[in-house]
Amino acid sequence: MLAEIKHRKSQKLVFHIFGALAEFERDIISERTNAGLSAARARGRLGGRPKAKMLDTPKKVALAQSLYENRNNTIDEICKTLNVSRATLYRYIQTKEK
Repeated sequence: MLAEIKHRKSQKLVFHIFGALAEFERDIISERTNAGLSAARARGRLGGRPKAKMLDTPKKVALAQSLYENRNNTIDEICKTLNVSRATLYRYIQTKEK
């Protein structure tokens, strides 16, 4: 019985040591990631997904907005004309909430 208690306590110690090592490694990875992102920003690089090529200027966004407000065009027609998805179109235009 005494051997089992010692065995459980040693297992608990090993478990806590591995947990501490995993937390330490996670912190190091986070620091390196943030340092890499900071270095990239210093070089002028921006992260994230690139903007839609068709709607990359205010003039093109205004065109999409005017096509949307026209009401003669369906959403599918506008998307095909501008070569963007429905989600991208809605992301760029201002819809009037009812």
